[in-house]
Amino acid sequence: MNFLRRFLLAAATCLALAGVPAVHAQTLNIDQAKLQQLVNQVKDPNMRQQLQAVLNQLPAKPTATTLTALANQVTQIIRTSTTPTPPAAVAPKVLVLYDLPSGTPYDKLTFAYAIMMRNLLGHFDATVDLLPVQQYAAGAVNNYDATFYLGGSYDFQLPAAFLSDAATTTKTLVWFKYNIWQLAWNTSYNFTATRGIQFNDLVGLNATPTSSAPNPGFYDTVQYKGLNFVKYYQYDAARNVVNADPDLGSVTIADATKATTIVPVTNSVTGAQLPYIVRSGNFWYVADMPFSFIGPRDRYLVFADVLHDMLGIQHAESHKALIRLEDVGAMVSVQAMKTLSDYLATKKIPFSVAVIPRYEDPLGVYNGGKAQEVLLSQAKNLQTAVNYARSKGGELVMHGFTHQYSNIRNPNTGVSGDDFEFWNIVDNTPVAEDSSAWAYGRMNNGLTDMRAIGWTPMAWEPPHYEASALAARASTQLFNVTYMRSVYFTADKPNFFAATAKDFGVGQFYPYPVSKDYYGQRVIPENLGNIEYDIHTIDPTSNYNYTPDDIIGNAQYGKVVRDGYASWFFHPFWLEPDVGTPGLADFQKTIDGITALGYTWVAPSTVR
Repeated sequence: MNFLRRFLLAAATCLALAGVPAVHAQTLNIDQAKLQQLVNQVKDPNMRQQLQAVLNQLPAKPTATTLTALANQVTQIIRTSTTPTPPAAVAPKVLVLYDLPSGTPYDKLTFAYAIMMRNLLGHFDATVDLLPVQQYAAGAVNNYDATFYLGGSYDFQLPAAFLSDAATTTKTLVWFKYNIWQLAWNTSYNFTATRGIQFNDLVGLNATPTSSAPNPGFYDTVQYKGLNFVKYYQYDAARNVVNADPDLGSVTIADATKATTIVPVTNSVTGAQLPYIVRSGNFWYVADMPFSFIGPRDRYLVFADVLHDMLGIQHAESHKALIRLEDVGAMVSVQAMKTLSDYLATKKIPFSVAVIPRYEDPLGVYNGGKAQEVLLSQAKNLQTAVNYARSKGGELVMHGFTHQYSNIRNPNTGVSGDDFEFWNIVDNTPVAEDSSAWAYGRMNNGLTDMRAIGWTPMAWEPPHYEASALAARASTQLFNVTYMRSVYFTADKPNFFAATAKDFGVGQFYPYPVSKDYYGQRVIPENLGNIEYDIHTIDPTSNYNYTPDDIIGNAQYGKVVRDGYASWFFHPFWLEPDVGTPGLADFQKTIDGITALGYTWVAPSTVR
């Protein structure tokens, strides 16, 4: 008996046992476990993904009408999956098209999103070409395994050659957000009849926000694998500014034999639901731009997972965890490092140590007003602490050279571990000396110091995860891998203040490893964050709390990505008695919580 017959038989049995005609709207008990078991048995990954999305929306006690609709959805999924798109090559060739308007402050914004798209494709070893859509040449889509068009500029006029190819190509095409109406509403392309998708209009905020009603609501809740991914929203009443991306392309399934909703999205105020990701054979539509306002529980993770299906590359279900001890420099507490290293070794958990090779306090902030420098060869406490960690299985990461810049506050104290090194964060610009040679020299100095005492770091980590474009590229000449989340710029020397075509810097984390990012770096991900405490009475820069529950919650959301990681870091100074925080207990709680979610702890050197 084939899958369709077995699935429908299970649903029909519910109807029969209820003893009511299918047209009556009574609630029925249903054996969802049996249906889940059947879905799990489906070998075709694309079909299994779509069926799982349908099952996730099924209430515990559906009506007969709901079951009938379920049967119809299953039927159309089977039909549209009988001739699946052939799997892409192991290293697919991908074209990323993006809007590049002129004459506005936001000309380069979609280019920034295209960089983020390109970075995620690095997880699949893809060869990627980035191209403004206005430079598209007829037939180009057929030269690639997949094409992603980022419609980030409202009503940007698309080339006729691209629209014509989008209407007819048999290659994978993924369309984001805006401008689909130029294809869907032009009768010459016969879009709705061909794809089975009807584009209706754009939807946004339910009403204009005010100080008395700051959150009118919008389609903000993406449902996926049993979790709600809520889009970021913040209203600044003082300036009457909305910090969010509420616009969404509203589509409906016009022909269920040709198209299906893969992921839905709900308006949290009205309860109305629309497709968020919809598929018709080789054509996919994503109703918004999943690279805006991203976070660890954002719909960005949903897209990062569905990207496997779009490319036809089915990575096995696998969930690994990483822990890194952070900002380990000359002033580190040896006892804190021993306590953490012993705990991890007892748990048989591999870990890494982010080492700052040279300590600088040029303004004497922590030394009574007198400048202080400690070379690695002189840093006996650091050597003792790190060698002990190494004896317990710790691997080394080089975390900057001095983790501060020059003799200025950048922005905090000018002290190693506090400040930025490869970016002027005060003026939000590259540092004055920024060049590939300057950055290479600093990194090489740190590497030389570490090697001189027998330490070989397996990865690079830029201080505060921010370095100029030139510094990021320079790191690849010395290190095979970078362990980070990162900021990417739309120019090597960005101008964020231009009246038109200003540059953007976009922060991006990864739920999985990336073999090559926009700057050529192989990236080990860090995606959960770190424990923080509000100790502003001791340190004014530490003024918020980020708890074990926050990090464990992030890890739970990270598991929706089929090969998603749970990677976080911890500062050993939280164990120091004078800080007065429950650092060790919270560290242990976080480790245990991530372990309980089913993650396997691994050493960063094993990440591929």
